[in-house]
This record gives sequence, C-alpha cells and structure tokens, in this order.
Amino acid sequence: MAAVAAALWAWQGQRQDAQLPRYTTTPLSRGTLAITVTANGTLQPTRQVALGSELSGTVSRVLVDVNDTVRKGQLLIELDTAKLRDAVVSSRAEAAAAAARLRQSSATVAETRAALARQEELARLSGGKLPSAAEMASVRASAERAVADEAAARASLAQAQAALSTQETNLGKAAIRSPIDGVVLARSVEPGNAVAASLQAVTLLTLAEDLSKMKLSVNIDEADVAQVRTGQSARFSVSAQPGRPYPATVTRVAYGSTTTDNVVTYTTQLDVANPDLSLRPGMTATATIAAAERSNVLLVPNSALRYAPASAASAAGGGSLVSKLLPGPPGGARRPTGGGAGGNAGRSGAQGNIWVLENGQPVALKVTKGLSDGRQTEVSGEGVREGLAVITDQSSGAR
Repeated sequence: MAAVAAALWAWQGQRQDAQLPRYTTTPLSRGTLAITVTANGTLQPTRQVALGSELSGTVSRVLVDVNDTVRKGQLLIELDTAKLRDAVVSSRAEAAAAAARLRQSSATVAETRAALARQEELARLSGGKLPSAAEMASVRASAERAVADEAAARASLAQAQAALSTQETNLGKAAIRSPIDGVVLARSVEPGNAVAASLQAVTLLTLAEDLSKMKLSVNIDEADVAQVRTGQSARFSVSAQPGRPYPATVTRVAYGSTTTDNVVTYTTQLDVANPDLSLRPGMTATATIAAAERSNVLLVPNSALRYAPASAASAAGGGSLVSKLLPGPPGGARRPTGGGAGGNAGRSGAQGNIWVLENGQPVALKVTKGLSDGRQTEVSGEGVREGLAVITDQSSGAR
C-alpha cells in the first residue's frame, strides 16, 4: 500500500508539472525602426510646353523631330510668310503716307501762324483800324483749324505705325522658336499642313525641359498624409527597371485634396535625378517615403506588448472537476490587452507593460512606447536593457 501511495504521489506531481504554463520569450534587441508611406504615381518632366501657332497659315518647314534636343530660341517650325510680308509692305506704305500728311499739316500750321502774326502787326500799327474784326477772326480760326489738322495727322501716323508693328510681329511669329532648352516629346505637324488659329491653339510640338531632372507626382492617402513632409527622402521603382531603386526627395505636399471613387488623396511631388536618362515621362512608379526613422533603439515585438498572463487557476488547470471540463481561452492562455498594433503602438510616448520571467514567474515591467511599424515597437524605461527576455506568448502543458 505504501508503494502504491508513493507511485500515485509521484504520478500526480509529474502531472502537475506537465500542466504548468510554458512561456515563449524573445530577447530585446537594438536596431533601426522606420515608418514608410507607399504610394503610386507618374513620372513627369519638370516643365512641359505645348507649342502652337497664333497665326493661321500653311506650314512651310518643320526643322525638328521626336527626341531631338533643342535650345532656347532655336527655330522649330516656319509658316508660309508671303501674305504676311505683303501685309508688312502695305502697313509701311500707310505709315509713310500718314507721315507725309503730318508734314503737310505742320506746314499749314506754320503758314497760318505767320498770316495771323502779320494781321496782328497790322492791327497794332493802324491802331486797330485794320484789318476788320471779321478778317481777324477768320485768320485766327484758320490757324486753329491748322493746329487741329496737325494733331489728327499725328494721330493717324501713330495708328499706322501701330498697324505696321502688328504686321511685323505677325511676320516674326511665323517662325516658331523653342521657349526652353529641352527635348521634343511629340510632333503632330508636317510641311504643307494648314494651321487654323482659334480660341484654342492646336498643339504642333510638345517639348520637355532637361530630362536629367524629373518630378514624380504620387497620391498619398488621407490616413498617411500627416506623416509626409517636405524634405523627406524616398525611393521608388519602375517596371522598366526591375530591382533598381531610384532616390527622390519630397518637395511639395498639396493642401488641396482629390477624391476618386470616394477615396481622398493628396498629390505629393518628389524631385528625381535622371542623369542616365533611364527614366521616361509617363512611367508609372511605386514610391516608398521614409516618414520617420529611429536608429540604435530597443525594439520589442508587438505581441509582447499585447501579452498578459492568465490566472493561476486557468494556467495550472486546477480547480473543480467542472472547471477542468470547461474549455479554456483560445490560443493557449494569452489574451490581448490594449496597446497593440491596433491600439497605442503607433503613438509615441504611450505607456505599456512588458512581462519578463523572474524565478519562473511572469513579472510586469512598465515601458514607454515610441515609434511602431505595426510589427515592432521602440521601448524605453527603467530596467529595460538589450538582451532582456520578454514574454511574447504562453501555453498550457496539459494534454
């Protein structure tokens, strides 16, 4: 009987040991934690110009083609100038005629003023007897009409000169020149094509400024826009260059929003260097913006912040027969607490607990949470050190 009792006692002890909780631990480690924002967008030239014509006419020459490099002021397209030259000649003739009329009017003014002076001198010498008052009034009126005619001739000359300037300007616009240094992206005109000027000019050529510098416009979701600021670094990739990351810098975050299919986004512009011209306008890119980064900080898995030990009864499997027959919590004895990835993990400065083992028992250690990427969280506080074993999960040994 004593032997049987000893055997039962040993068996019960082994059974209780097997039912004790088992803990999964992870050591605290130092590392770099980065919060990134991912968005899609399109590469564009830093400046793009659509060239058209203000004049109607026929294209006589097109001097460039797609992919040609052009310089500012370079002649690109020339319209037929026969009618424009005739208009300039006609305007010059009208200006010359207006100038001649002005000279005639000036001579008439001088003549009438001299006649008026003679009549006034005669009246002074005769004591006002000669000429008569009517004759004096007529001479003065003639002088005033001559002055008015001179002013009208001067205005006609100015009008003719303005018309001549307009025709000369039109003649100059028949030669379409490049307003920037860049490259030809598209050409939609051929010699002999008729150009009809209207309220909206037809695009003849599309130019892009120096493609060694480009911009990437991406749409940032409203949930992430608060983390994106001017000056942040970013990297992006394009399908044409798989596996090759390109650096970029955030230069502008729009305040105005864009709503597409009830999704609110904010257009963000990034500056891109393209010295080897491997990037082309219109390419679709996926950009990753480094919104925040912490280096050489203590990191803990978010599961450690969610962990809390179960009650002693549930962990050891003790209690009455009814309690043993009741099912325990799913996934072992672990139960989540506030402060996980969906709680305070993303809030810097929030308080939380991690659990460590002391003499085989879990002990809470208060920590201050910092940056979190949803998987790991920066922690600090008294007693927190590198290599500290932190409990991330718990399971029961009962079978």
